[in-house]
Amino acid sequence: MKIAMVSEHASPLAELGGTDAGGQNVHVAALSATLARRGHDVVVYTRDDGSRAQRTVHTADGYRVVHVPAGPRRPIPKDEILPHLGDFAVFLREAWARERPDVVHAHFWMSGMASELAAHGTEIPVVVTFHALGTVKHRYQGRADTSPPARLRIERLVAARSARIIATCSDEVGELSRMGVPPRQVSIVPCGVDLDLFAPDGPVAEQGAAHRILSVGRMVRRKGYDLAVAALPHLPDTELVIAGGDEAAHEGYSEAQRLQDCAERRGVADRVHLLGPVPHTAMPELIRSADVVTCTPWYEPFGIVPLESMGCARPVVATAVGGMRDTIVDGVTGALVPPGSPAALADAIRPLLDRPALAKTRGAAGRRRAENTYAWDRVATRTLAAYRKVSARRVDRAALSA
Repeated sequence: MKIAMVSEHASPLAELGGTDAGGQNVHVAALSATLARRGHDVVVYTRDDGSRAQRTVHTADGYRVVHVPAGPRRPIPKDEILPHLGDFAVFLREAWARERPDVVHAHFWMSGMASELAAHGTEIPVVVTFHALGTVKHRYQGRADTSPPARLRIERLVAARSARIIATCSDEVGELSRMGVPPRQVSIVPCGVDLDLFAPDGPVAEQGAAHRILSVGRMVRRKGYDLAVAALPHLPDTELVIAGGDEAAHEGYSEAQRLQDCAERRGVADRVHLLGPVPHTAMPELIRSADVVTCTPWYEPFGIVPLESMGCARPVVATAVGGMRDTIVDGVTGALVPPGSPAALADAIRPLLDRPALAKTRGAAGRRRAENTYAWDRVATRTLAAYRKVSARRVDRAALSA
């Protein structure tokens, strides 16, 4: 099958941890690599931000990355890409006229817009994974939402015109239904995790206290690291390590300073350690050094860190939001707590620190769940099933019109 992946701002070649580089980049890279290993011809189209000299990169994982000229040839925030999507779509249309894909898989609403413009009138089916919905982001961020004003309207059009939507969790299906998308048009396929890299055995980073709590992700306010900082006074002999962020990002600097101020006010500054960006390949040994991994955002469309932690057989305590309500089984692989409650977070963490056998049991259950549900081979199988639904529908339409 010829598969065109479109990921306008999230290149599979990007370094992780920046403001606009995170779970979507990992998802596109790993899914493309897994599909390529199965013999499919995969091409990823992403905006040319000047980070690579070559227009086309042939990756060691067997898929190609094409850098699309659209907008300035330098990094820009994803919220500034919308005016350049017309050029992006023209490039796609010309590329697909030369090499027609069997299916297009667009990642994020702007990729969906560009893909549907490019495929209009061609009968090329466009499948969309939103990764995050503007309705949810605006609900939680309000005036702090920097998305283009047209996002909500365009997102509804993209959803209505797509051949199929791949949602990453059940929470997203409900949100799409409220947008008018019939559930029959949606397949649920979660994100995946590299279980060879994120494994229980391997090097372990050194701890600086009797117990360690770890939080990982981009250094942005919605990740809710301050909730873990606020829980720390209730957890003696415990350090909180926060890994992630982009040293070049102003937002990352300001959020790091805010967390340090929060730690000072709580009297735990000596037990809060901000590591800054950590290479993806070094993350497993850091996760293995933790007694508990906490994921405490206000909202989270899916959340890759819980999967990586489960792969390393570490229990996860997370806020009961978004995709984490699917990935974490409360009382089995970890615990779910209400957002915004440091006391509830501390109460969920304490038994895992006090009873190492309990933490080990829940970590092992998390590893089994990751193997059974979130291994990339399983994710790829479910993704291909969604592709085949739209491909079969196109064949049926062609037969009827013959």
